[in-house]
Amino acid sequence: MSNSRILEISVGIFVAVGVAALLVLAVNVSNVSGFSAGKQYTVTANFDNVSGLKARSAVAIAGVTVGRVVSITVDPMTFEAVVEMTIDSSFNEVPVDSSVGIYTAGLLGEKYVGIEPGGAPDFLEEGGVIRLTQSSIVLEKLISQFLFSQSDNDE
Repeated sequence: MSNSRILEISVGIFVAVGVAALLVLAVNVSNVSGFSAGKQYTVTANFDNVSGLKARSAVAIAGVTVGRVVSITVDPMTFEAVVEMTIDSSFNEVPVDSSVGIYTAGLLGEKYVGIEPGGAPDFLEEGGVIRLTQSSIVLEKLISQFLFSQSDNDE
């Protein structure tokens, strides 16, 4: 084979590997990949504010992804956000008195639901409701509270 033919094949392989790497990156960033093909159970939790949380966001216990957010709706009676989550059935011993909060991965990362396990002897089941919730922290509100409290101290 000539040198030009070897060069063309090398460039072709390099481009193919680059396209495959970009495809893997795009799938990981967009959360398109399914969490689990196994059985899951669904639980819900009500929050005052879920700003930045999206469907397919991670549900984690101790930093380990155990499920995904399925849907986010508004309760027409209480005007609270209702977050429906699926949890992999291998994590079927989450105590009923567990609490959930909406956290940010890093300073400007994506939002996720974090579960803090309780100590009750009973476990969440299909259709269970987690009552203890902590809403999402809105960075703009924190900054404005800080600025206004500083301006009040200056006077």
